[in-house]
Amino acid sequence: QVQLVESGGGLVQPGGSLRLSCAASGITISTYFMKWYRQAPGKERELVASTTTTGITNYADSVKGRFTISRDNAKNTVDLQMNTLKPEDTAVYLCNAVRANWGAWDDFWGQGTQVTVSS
Repeated sequence: QVQLVESGGGLVQPGGSLRLSCAASGITISTYFMKWYRQAPGKERELVASTTTTGITNYADSVKGRFTISRDNAKNTVDLQMNTLKPEDTAVYLCNAVRANWGAWDDFWGQGTQVTVSS
């Protein structure tokens, strides 16, 4: 059974930092494209950051220079370091693992962790 479990969310003041972690079981993340999404109330799900199997990273313009995604294949985890947080970063953050598999997609999601940026 595949599980992605996010942790590290919480309440933080504007300008603060949080580090989210996604722990995977049932899959080996080294073979997966790993992504962090976020979804705020009343808004569409937004891709925040991604990392390929070779460690190439990509970021949404809204978080470039503030967020860093990193994977640890030995621990089977992917983290999202979030600095200089803003109220507009408030959302549920979700971890996603995806890979192509013989014409289909293996696509797994975590339950999400709430991040609230407020004074």
